[in-house]
Amino acid sequence: MANVIRDDIIEYVGILAKLELSQEEKETAKEDMGRMLDYIDKLNELDTDGVEPMSHVFSMNNVFRDDVVSNGDDRENILKNAPKQKDGAFKVPRTVD
Repeated sequence: MANVIRDDIIEYVGILAKLELSQEEKETAKEDMGRMLDYIDKLNELDTDGVEPMSHVFSMNNVFRDDVVSNGDDRENILKNAPKQKDGAFKVPRTVD
């Protein structure tokens, strides 16, 4: 493991993540973070010349549909569920004085 994580880095990450870690958990986190950084170093060794950047592994197309009103103005049926209504709208208790 070439990447060695210092104790103060683990403390700082714990503070940022709002975690209270025991000494055993800190040691485990140091080892895990070191392995992650080693893996990133290994990935940096790959030759990516000529590889196009991509946003997703699989080809994806956005699926859009027309924004069409399907139920129309059904105000009368909607207001049947209202406990109180006024002038064709729901009437609710006042929340601001």
